[in-house]
Amino acid sequence: MSACDHRPRWIGHADVDAFYASVEQRDNPAYRGRPVVVGAMPGQRGVVAAASYEARAFGIRSAMPVAEAYRRCPDAVYIRPDMHKYRQVSRQIFAILGTVTPLVEPVSVDEAYLDLSGLERLLGPPDSVGRAIKQRVLDGVGLTVSVGIGPNRLIAKLGSEHRKPDGLTVLAANDIADFLAPLPVTKLRGLGRQTEKVFARLGIETVQQLRTIPPRYLEEHIGRHAAAKFVAQAHGIGADRIRPDRQRKSISKETTFAADLAEPATLRDVLRRLAADVAATARREGLSGSVVTLKVRYRGFETHTRQRQLAAPTHDERVLLREAWSLFTGGRLPDGPLRLIGIGISGWGTQRVSQADLFRSDCAAQQDERVLQTLDDAADRFGQGALQLGMPSRPTRREPR
Repeated sequence: MSACDHRPRWIGHADVDAFYASVEQRDNPAYRGRPVVVGAMPGQRGVVAAASYEARAFGIRSAMPVAEAYRRCPDAVYIRPDMHKYRQVSRQIFAILGTVTPLVEPVSVDEAYLDLSGLERLLGPPDSVGRAIKQRVLDGVGLTVSVGIGPNRLIAKLGSEHRKPDGLTVLAANDIADFLAPLPVTKLRGLGRQTEKVFARLGIETVQQLRTIPPRYLEEHIGRHAAAKFVAQAHGIGADRIRPDRQRKSISKETTFAADLAEPATLRDVLRRLAADVAATARREGLSGSVVTLKVRYRGFETHTRQRQLAAPTHDERVLLREAWSLFTGGRLPDGPLRLIGIGISGWGTQRVSQADLFRSDCAAQQDERVLQTLDDAADRFGQGALQLGMPSRPTRREPR
C-alpha cells in the first residue's frame, strides 16, 4: 500500500447563502440590507421561493404562503423568480468549483459536495482550501458561500450550516466528537417529526444525549435501521464518496406550507408549479419517467404517497399534473388540510409510442416536443412560469372514500 493511501479524506460542502435573494440583492444595490422575498407576488396565490437573511429575521421562510410573508413584512421587496438568471449563475458557480477540484457533485442549483483530498500541495491545508473556494466564488459571481470541510459528507454538510451566512468550518477527525455533542438532534440527516417526537419522549434533545442511549433500547422505539443510522451520525460516521456523474434515481419537488391548506384550487395551483419544475428538470437532464409519485402530509405529520405507472415515459408537465391530481382526487387519501404536497417522477426510459399514440401522427408528437422546447426557451429567457401550457384550471372534487 502506498503512502498516499494513508492521507486523510477531506470532503467539502459548499452552499450559496440565500441564493435567489442574494442574486437579486447583488444585481440591485437598492435591495441590499433590505428584506427580499422571491416568489409569488402579494395578492396572488402562491408561496415564497427564497428569502434573504433580512427577511428571515421576520420569520419568513421558503414555502410560506406569500400572504403570510406579506403580513409579517409588508415593506419587504417582493420579486418574481428569474430562473434563467439563477441557472446562469449556478453554472458559473459550478465552473468555479471545478477550478478547485474536478470531483464536484451538485446537489441542487446552489450547493455541492467536493472531494478536496490531496489538495494540500496545491492550495495548502483544508482551511486554506475553504478560503480559496469562498474567495473564488465571491470574485467570480459576487456571492457569499458557506463552506464546511470534514472527513465525510455528514460532517461537511453540518459544517457548512454551522456559521451561515458566509461561514467556514473545518473539522478534523479529532474535532468531531466535541463539535457534535451540543448540537440538537434535529440537525441530524433524515430526522422527521415523528422520530423527533419519539426522541423528545425519551428525553433526547442533543447528540450527546443520543450517544448515551443503548442502541437496543433505541431500536425498540424507532426500529433497527433508523436506530443504526442515527447512532452512526451521533458518532460522526458518514459516507465519503463523491460521485460527479451520479444519475439521480428520481426527480421530485415538494412544498411545506406554513399554515395547513385545504382549498383545492390553491393545492392544484401549487401542484401545477411543482409539476412544471419537475418536468423542466427532467427535460434539462434528458430524462423521461414512467412512474408518477404524489406525496401529501397532513396535520400531525401523517404522510401518504401514491404512485402510478404510465404507459410510456414522459417529461411533459401536463401529464404529470393530470396523473398527480388524479391520484389526489381518487387515491382514497384521508380528508383534511395538507401540511405538504409534492410530486415526483422515476422509472427512467426513452420516450416511445404507446398504444394510445398509434392514432396520433408523428407530426403531432413532434409538435408536442416543439411546444415543450418553446416552454423551456421561454423559461430560460424570461424565468420559470413566464409561459404555461394550457391545462384545465378548475379542480375536480375529491372522490369519496
